[in-house]
Amino acid sequence: MKYPETRTVDATDVLAGITTADPYRWLEDSASEEVRLWQKQQNELASSAVRAYPGFDRLRSLVEANTTARFGARPRSAGGRWFRSVDSRVVVSDSPLGDGDVVVDATGAFLSWIQPSPDGRLLAYGVCADGSEQNDLHLVDVATGDELPVSVPRLMDNWTGGVSWLADSSGFYVTVIDGAAIDLAQRVLHVAVSGEVAQVDVAWQTATEYRMVQVSHDGRLIVAYEGMTYPTPIAVAEVADPAAPVWQPFVAGDGRVVAGHFFGDTYVAITDVDAPRGRVVAIRRDAPEEWTTLVPESDAVLRTLVRVGDLAYVIEFVDTYARVRVFDTTGNLVGTVPLPGDGAIGEFPFPFQNLVPGPDPDSFVFSFSTLTSSWGVYRHRPGAAEVEVLSVPDVVLEGVVVEDHWATSKDGWRVPYHLVRPAAAQGIQPTLVYAYGGFNAPWVPQFPGAMAAFVAAGGTFVHAHLRGGGEFGREGWELGRLSNKQNGYDDLYAVAEDLITQGLASPHTLAVTGGSNGGLMSGVAVTQRPDLWKAVVPRVPILDLVGACRENYARYAISVELAHIDDPQDVQRMLTVSPYHCVESRDYPAVFLDAGDTDPRCSPWHARKFGALLQASQTGDAPVLVRIWENVGHGWATDKDLALEQSAEWLAFVCQQLRLDI
Repeated sequence: MKYPETRTVDATDVLAGITTADPYRWLEDSASEEVRLWQKQQNELASSAVRAYPGFDRLRSLVEANTTARFGARPRSAGGRWFRSVDSRVVVSDSPLGDGDVVVDATGAFLSWIQPSPDGRLLAYGVCADGSEQNDLHLVDVATGDELPVSVPRLMDNWTGGVSWLADSSGFYVTVIDGAAIDLAQRVLHVAVSGEVAQVDVAWQTATEYRMVQVSHDGRLIVAYEGMTYPTPIAVAEVADPAAPVWQPFVAGDGRVVAGHFFGDTYVAITDVDAPRGRVVAIRRDAPEEWTTLVPESDAVLRTLVRVGDLAYVIEFVDTYARVRVFDTTGNLVGTVPLPGDGAIGEFPFPFQNLVPGPDPDSFVFSFSTLTSSWGVYRHRPGAAEVEVLSVPDVVLEGVVVEDHWATSKDGWRVPYHLVRPAAAQGIQPTLVYAYGGFNAPWVPQFPGAMAAFVAAGGTFVHAHLRGGGEFGREGWELGRLSNKQNGYDDLYAVAEDLITQGLASPHTLAVTGGSNGGLMSGVAVTQRPDLWKAVVPRVPILDLVGACRENYARYAISVELAHIDDPQDVQRMLTVSPYHCVESRDYPAVFLDAGDTDPRCSPWHARKFGALLQASQTGDAPVLVRIWENVGHGWATDKDLALEQSAEWLAFVCQQLRLDI
């Protein structure tokens, strides 16, 4: 395959006193005409190559039929009515999913989040027009549809739930960014409906971290949170002067998870302090140093606490599958929610994101999916023996089976993985492994969305659970991050080798993919174990771990998960997993690098630089393709039509390389 001509430069990077070569530094300049032309040529080459796959149109149809929401959307109650997003519209109805009125139509943009005021009269929502996740805040009168004036900087994303309304609906708190998203400079504002805007000053404990202010369920208190992967309520205040709260220090943010809600003046939370798998504790507002255990640590991994009335609904994992138990404020078990099967509750991946109060204060409204069925929406009322079905899954894979397996990693760790395959399949099959393994984010066994098309086409899909994720609690995270990061990659290789040993796949039928940290994982898999794979698809990846440290956002992420970047020894270790620095002249499997041009988290230059280096170093015949999508970011705010084409192309590459005929 003839690739676009790519020059090299005599550039270097220095981190913690360690110098590394950076021959493709020039490809970082997204504004350069030379880079834009190079990217256009690479895009044309990649797109034409995969669209030449004879089954492309059929596969695209399967992708369209199986594409569902990444996270299960739930309706929100306010003022006796229910609000829900439907594509780019907001519908208001008298029942959770009933017929109603369209109060917002943001066609042509991505509707990032919605938050109705407690009285239901106003609706705040965010709109993103370029796929970057950065969104503009809007405020509308629900009865008239009139937009109210509000002027604040852009929001980084929807990770704080958008806004947190005061109980009297007079205003809200919102986290905004200053400058570029990659700078990760966030501040919190109080915005009054009347138009006044004031900065809320808190004694934040870090310069670059996720932060937000949330209003307690009873509306009396406001709580300041800091920390994406280990959120902590660092301060609390009475709602007296909402624009200038008088803060009381609460729990010190020192890298531990303390995530929950206030019940009166007692904070009830899940914590990993002295309990790697999690326990529920009560912390009094007037004695934050005194913690009382309500629910002790057990075999289950406690994940999220949702307040419903005076009860705590605790979402947890048992062998990676979801379970929900219900406790009162003294820690007594009062029930278990009967879930529709073995699967996943619809949550965001990071603990910080799930601090946003549930959609209904009086019932547990949740979405749920399995590896073979897309999201359904359900409601459990306290004390009820059954759940109400509000909506059934839109997509169900027929004629397939799900199998639970365990591989043994290099150090003896048991690695769980789930296999989804056509019931009639036997022997070695085209197999796609999907994993993540990082940032204390559980990779839950939910419907694979567009990747379900691979199963519908006759392939085998493998959902693997690697250390570094949140599926195993704090221990599993610590055993897969920083100095232990290699463990997660060894877990991936153990799954691949187990599939081969069992006669389910071979290196000629095996592909791997993942996004973001999973894109890094895929890049590591290319460079460390090219012998295991026929095809590798790093999606929205971070691949140059040294160069990434020149951007605040990536520097922050690397410091959390990959290395102490001021320590030369740790940087040397990090270089053993940095894909850009591990490429050598040799035979590599087929690689399709899939990234977004407006990505603020993993800049598109990672894919450009790694792709250029891999193309120049490939001694075999397998293609190395680079596909950078315009008006696409990290995947959280991608236009649905663009997302369809994006998924169809990279999946066609996998099917093409694994010789899966459709």
